[in-house]
Amino acid sequence: SPPGLLLLTSFLLHMEEGHASPTRLVCDNRLIQKYIEEAKDMENKVGQCQELPSLSCPTVLPVVGISLQQWKSKSNETKRLEILCDLALLVCATEGAQAQVTQECGARQLSQLYQHANSFLRLLQTFSWEAGPWEPGCYPCSTEQTHITNIFLTYRQLVQGKLRLFFHDLAKDLCE
Repeated sequence: SPPGLLLLTSFLLHMEEGHASPTRLVCDNRLIQKYIEEAKDMENKVGQCQELPSLSCPTVLPVVGISLQQWKSKSNETKRLEILCDLALLVCATEGAQAQVTQECGARQLSQLYQHANSFLRLLQTFSWEAGPWEPGCYPCSTEQTHITNIFLTYRQLVQGKLRLFFHDLAKDLCE
């Protein structure tokens, strides 16, 4: 299937009055599992690319590790904003890497990663919350990296960690 097609399809299927309904999206646990598998698959594929160069200009990636205790103490809106900040930085890092990578295999995987991360970014921006629309301007903890594979590792960790936990937390409130 074309990259990001499932995410885009679920995004379009869950649109209601200009806002995404997190309910149906997060209540089907198979979706987040599919996104995790896609992230692992992209990470594996980029690892198989031959002669991936180091980035001449280091890319800034979010630090996506979490303390479960701290995570549980945050509101869903705070979690959403944190994930949005991480995704925004990851999308920028992917764009920056795309500009530096000419090797076909690496460029193809970066393009797919960009589509997936950007789809999640747009999706989370449309969830309707009391706080109003998301405004960029956040500064997540970050690290500089020169290896392309670290971009994919960060994305997988973000989807497998914060995003999966966020969907799980929303499911507790929204699903029957």
